[in-house]
Amino acid sequence: MKKRITALLLAAVLVMSLLAACGGQQPSASSKPDGSDETPADPSTSAQTVGNFAVPEGGYDGSAVTIKFYNTMGANLRAVLDAYIVEFNKLYPNITIEVTQVGNYDDVRDQISTEITVGNQPHIAYCYPDHVALYNLAKAVTTLDSMIDSKIEVKRADGSTEILGLTDEQKADFIEGYYNEGKQYGDGLMYTMPLSKSTEVLYYNKTFFEANNISVPTTWDELEAVCAKIKAIDPKSIPLGYDSEANWFITMCEQYKSPYTSASGDHFLFDNDQNHAFIKKFNEWYQKGYLTTQTLYGGYTSGLFTATNGIKSYMSIGSSAGATHQRPAAGADGSYPFEVGIATIPQVDASNKKVISQGPSLCIFQKSNPQEVLASWLFVKYLTTTVEFQAEFGMASGYVPVLKSVGENAVYADFIKSADGGNFISALSAKVCLEQESAYYTSPAFNGSSTARDQVGSLLTKCLPMTGSNIDAQIDKAFQDAIDECEYNT
Repeated sequence: MKKRITALLLAAVLVMSLLAACGGQQPSASSKPDGSDETPADPSTSAQTVGNFAVPEGGYDGSAVTIKFYNTMGANLRAVLDAYIVEFNKLYPNITIEVTQVGNYDDVRDQISTEITVGNQPHIAYCYPDHVALYNLAKAVTTLDSMIDSKIEVKRADGSTEILGLTDEQKADFIEGYYNEGKQYGDGLMYTMPLSKSTEVLYYNKTFFEANNISVPTTWDELEAVCAKIKAIDPKSIPLGYDSEANWFITMCEQYKSPYTSASGDHFLFDNDQNHAFIKKFNEWYQKGYLTTQTLYGGYTSGLFTATNGIKSYMSIGSSAGATHQRPAAGADGSYPFEVGIATIPQVDASNKKVISQGPSLCIFQKSNPQEVLASWLFVKYLTTTVEFQAEFGMASGYVPVLKSVGENAVYADFIKSADGGNFISALSAKVCLEQESAYYTSPAFNGSSTARDQVGSLLTKCLPMTGSNIDAQIDKAFQDAIDECEYNT
């Protein structure tokens, strides 16, 4: 209830702020349902304006500006960032980057949401799609299309030049699923750039699998058979732990090509026969003792996976960025009790591989001075297209670089070559992520998408322990309750 009230109050404050900024005007009759406007652009500016930002004719003019950047970086990542700020300032000495670490991702969202109401938001911030959808209630996020497509030449302090926008080669270098996340807001415009990413992977006890001649499952049917085999070998075990109930539900929708949400029209589409069916199947698995989740277990399921005595699991599906937490503690001699293997999560159909895209992107906020926006864009462009930064940041964070060409970087290539299930488990995780680059997906982002995510996660948690002869009816009610909560909160 507290979470619901906070979300409603925040949305109300942002909407009031927007109406005040617009003189209380309501959307025009030509506005589309997603809030964008179909009114033709002024011919004199249409070549430079796509979305809500017009690139000044001269581009960045070298103005001295200070850019505030909110993120969640710890000391090790901040050291990498600071080193590259120094390199950036060799090109643009008049752009001062002021970096602020603001707790976790939700803390960044909450602080910015408050600051938007008084026009004091930063210039750049770490973001997830749901955050941007919230900020967009006040139309506070700058669309990037005009800058991405700009051919204006910008002079740098070292005497060289670059175009303000992205070259075709730079655009093609982004891993497609990561880049396309910036356009998941229902109007086709670009609101974010990917910085570093993670996904979910299947961790498995490679030592146990090899000793018992068990093949790594590639489909959910194979996973069910593996769980049954593990249960027969170790009856006290819980073969699989899955950390994120919401990710599991949403990923199954993607893999089955069944509706989940939509950024426009009817938003909440997940109450359908196909989704009921996989929830019922997972209920049956749970009743057989095949699996648990973070909520049902009461903590990250890596605790079961890394256990060496008592109740254990032999597979764990969790964040690729958390690989070191899926490794058991080393013994006194420095060796590990078992070797960890990492693979792509199971799929419904090999022809439709889907794994979730996670990890921070960067958004740029609206400012009255367009030079501040352009300077912010130049810095965002620098971080997201500089191969060396992407390589170093990826190795330090455990996240995956967003550029394909990072794999050709000598230092990063050596990092990937070191991959194993022990000391270099982070490299092994990154290697798997890079190998499945064509499978990444993101869900539509809109006001209410965060609620939908919460509700489907709660729905799965509620349904797994259900027992009795009326399971279908119980599942039906759980779905309806989740839809009702989504609609009530939007």
